[in-house]
Amino acid sequence: MKLRIKAYAKVNLTLDVLSKREDGYHEILSVMQSIDLADVIEFEKAKEILFECDHERVPKGEENLIMKAFNAIRDRYFLNEGIKIKLFKNIPLAAGLAGGSADAAATIVALDKLWNLNLTEKEMEEIASEVGSDVPFCLKGGTKLASGRGEKLQDLEGIPLNLLLVKPDLEISTKEVYTEWDNSGFKSLSSTFLFVEALKKGDLLEIARNISNDLERVTSQKYRVIEDIKKSLIEKGALSASMTGSGPTVYGVFNDVEKLVRAYHDLKGVYPFVTISKTVDKGLEIL
Repeated sequence: MKLRIKAYAKVNLTLDVLSKREDGYHEILSVMQSIDLADVIEFEKAKEILFECDHERVPKGEENLIMKAFNAIRDRYFLNEGIKIKLFKNIPLAAGLAGGSADAAATIVALDKLWNLNLTEKEMEEIASEVGSDVPFCLKGGTKLASGRGEKLQDLEGIPLNLLLVKPDLEISTKEVYTEWDNSGFKSLSSTFLFVEALKKGDLLEIARNISNDLERVTSQKYRVIEDIKKSLIEKGALSASMTGSGPTVYGVFNDVEKLVRAYHDLKGVYPFVTISKTVDKGLEIL
């Protein structure tokens, strides 16, 4: 039996960094949103563990969240099963788009089905939380208010958004960005509640006005290109532009599709990764 799953990327429409916790993680408040940029992963039962990927820089060991999810399930339920995994990578690495977390979420769902584990929703959420902070969101997807370290989720009614994603030629360590935040003395902009209110009204201009990311302040200080991309997107007609996660990907929100397409053509030769995307209401899709 073979299973193919589409694992959708995410953007942070808001990200408030509230405090550092005793366990080393940070208390956050964020509106997370699934988008149609996705990896595709094939899973097949096997006697041994085989992992293939069409992107040579994707790690194959425990540092890959797919393998972390695989080992978490095997260890938790004392299993000795093998698996063959083929990853077709479309979400860029170390980009703030939760590509690795989405792949891990797909792995949890796939192993549950292939190994007939009949996991409850609560068990899946516990495994996801153990694997990584963004994995619980990627398991559910859509539009969510995330709190804790990102694992506590509350449903929100989303609104369709047209986005242009731009990733400069940088790969940024999430851990380093949070360390720089801790040392910066910055206080959170605390924009999430205003954003949620705008979302409830369905007012696109107010939604765009309240998009923000605390971590952008430290990342853009170190990497000027973040501000350059934001400025370009606004000049080309975006209602708003913001960094997602710890970066370096920046997205612009457009309500004029012609301006969006024109901006795409203007920027695709300037930066290594530029793509048009839109919001979706799920984190995973079995193909």
